[in-house]
Amino acid sequence: MKALLTGNEAIARGCYEANVWVATGYPGTPSSEVITTISTLYPEIDSEWSINEKVALEIAIGASLGGVRSIATMKHVGLNVAADALMTLSYTGVNAGLVIYVADDPGMHSSQNEQDTRNYAKFAKIPLFEPMDSNEAKNFTKIAFEISEDFDTPVIVRGVTRVAHSKSIVSLEEPKRSKPEYKYKKNVAKYTMMPLYAIPKHPFIIERYKKLRTFSENFNGHIEEYNSYETGIITHGLIYNYVKEVFPQASIFKIGMYPIPIERLREFASKVKKLYVIEELDPVIEEELKASGFNLTGKELIPITGELLPDRIRKAFGINTQNYYPQELPPRPPVLCKGCGHIPVFEVLKELNVTVMGDIGCYTLGALPPYDSMDTTICMGASIGMEEGLKKVQKLSNKNTPSFAVIGDSTFFHSGLPHLLNAVYNNIPIKLIILDNRITAMTGHQPTVSTGLNNKFQSTTQIDLENLIRGFGVKRVRKVNPYKKEELKKIIQEELSINEISVIIADEICIIGENIIKKFKNQ
Repeated sequence: MKALLTGNEAIARGCYEANVWVATGYPGTPSSEVITTISTLYPEIDSEWSINEKVALEIAIGASLGGVRSIATMKHVGLNVAADALMTLSYTGVNAGLVIYVADDPGMHSSQNEQDTRNYAKFAKIPLFEPMDSNEAKNFTKIAFEISEDFDTPVIVRGVTRVAHSKSIVSLEEPKRSKPEYKYKKNVAKYTMMPLYAIPKHPFIIERYKKLRTFSENFNGHIEEYNSYETGIITHGLIYNYVKEVFPQASIFKIGMYPIPIERLREFASKVKKLYVIEELDPVIEEELKASGFNLTGKELIPITGELLPDRIRKAFGINTQNYYPQELPPRPPVLCKGCGHIPVFEVLKELNVTVMGDIGCYTLGALPPYDSMDTTICMGASIGMEEGLKKVQKLSNKNTPSFAVIGDSTFFHSGLPHLLNAVYNNIPIKLIILDNRITAMTGHQPTVSTGLNNKFQSTTQIDLENLIRGFGVKRVRKVNPYKKEELKKIIQEELSINEISVIIADEICIIGENIIKKFKNQ
């Protein structure tokens, strides 16, 4: 049986066919649809939206120790949050198979940076599979669970935006699902990474990586195609499709797994006159091959930033692109939805000429015209920490410049809580606005802990944001409907005049998410 699936839907299908029983994740484009698909189509899998990616991975680790296959999903910058757990998980290994699906975003369609997850796999000395389309996404996911168990290692499956969100034909197979069993066995030396047990683990992962490379030499997910021997191209994942389009006569080696198969690549290189490496973003393949003595051309020609679309490859090789470029279209930058509750907040902050430390979410658009009222965006939760830093400098320089941190509710729960607690503990008089629209709007309207619904839109405990903040010891907590603009302005002015921690909750449900929330809460 065949089906037309996106890469993310195929990852979910691969989990189902591979007998996965626990799936966790934090919403982040372009990875979000994996958990959504699992919760909708495969409800027997215990799936959830976790508070953040570190929590998601650690829950998956616990499930693996308990004896069932598990997956944690996230976008590329989410792996930064989960990296603390990942690096030591490489040492401990797994009980049941554990896969981390990480979706990169070349071209930064919806991200704050363009990092390449392949570097993390090399850093942690764990395998990474990179599918070129939806069918490989499903198949590589299944293989990843087998490799995880065979080599006692976590495994990364790396997607990119074009694979995650494009559809291609997938061959569906009968799932081999068996009833989950609790198979936890105490093993202090394996799972307790204090120096006594961690020191001998480092040589273990070095040897494991060598064995993984040997496996890669025989992995049938690599593709070797010999045509003209004048030109040989080594490429990877999605980019294989573009290389085939631009160079239909070239001999091509498509890498599907890391660590890369050095000896197979050496044999391939020996058969062609001129060797190129065409890879998107970092020269991960190129650097390893050059270190192994390969004579090749790579980033001297190929751009190191942005999506490596076919015309960029043509341009790099001096191939005429005039017949390929689409008609130039006027830019259409994203905007906040008409009637969004974030808009009056930014209008007031602009009127009051407030310096705003911003964060990740729809509200990041507050930095753009016509609002022009957000000064920074670094990463999830950074707004509050940066506001703390500003307040320290204001105190040191005796300069009382009005400033606020602005953060959304989902981002606040994700990584803003420790910053607020730090401000309370260190008595830093920060000013904070939490835009509480009770949903993770930017990534597809997934519920948050303040929604009262879980990832399956079933009723669950609803966290009261105001009570939570007061529980941290914050005395000045104000809640306001941002549509009442004059009241909002007055409250902001009052809090700016007081030298203690102030938190304002801009309480207005997302205008698009409201119908979704009401629909399920009324069922």
